[in-house]
Amino acid sequence: MKLGVFVNEYEKANDTLDRLKAEKLGIILVQNGVYNAVIKEDGKPSPMLGKGTQVYALSEDLQARGLDAAQVDGKVKVVDFGGLVDLIFNEFDKTIWL
Repeated sequence: MKLGVFVNEYEKANDTLDRLKAEKLGIILVQNGVYNAVIKEDGKPSPMLGKGTQVYALSEDLQARGLDAAQVDGKVKVVDFGGLVDLIFNEFDKTIWL
C-alpha cells in the first residue's frame, strides 16, 4: 500500500507516524506542519525529515506563514495545490490526516 500522511502541526516527534508501515510512505506538510520543513532546533532538522521517506510541503501554506521555498530543507519537495492533487490521485492509494 502507498500511504500519504498529512501533518498539520509542528511537532518534535509523532508516535503514530513512527508506527505506520507502508510499501511507500509520503509525508505531506500542510498548515502549521510546514514549520517542520524550515525550523531547526539545536542545528538539527525536524525528526520528520529523517524517516527515510519523501516529504512534501505545500507552497501556499509556506507563503501564508511568511516562509520562502529557499528556507525549506533540501529533503523536502515544495508543491502547490495542483501538485498536491496530483500526489493524492497518482502517488498514493490511501491518505490519512495526523
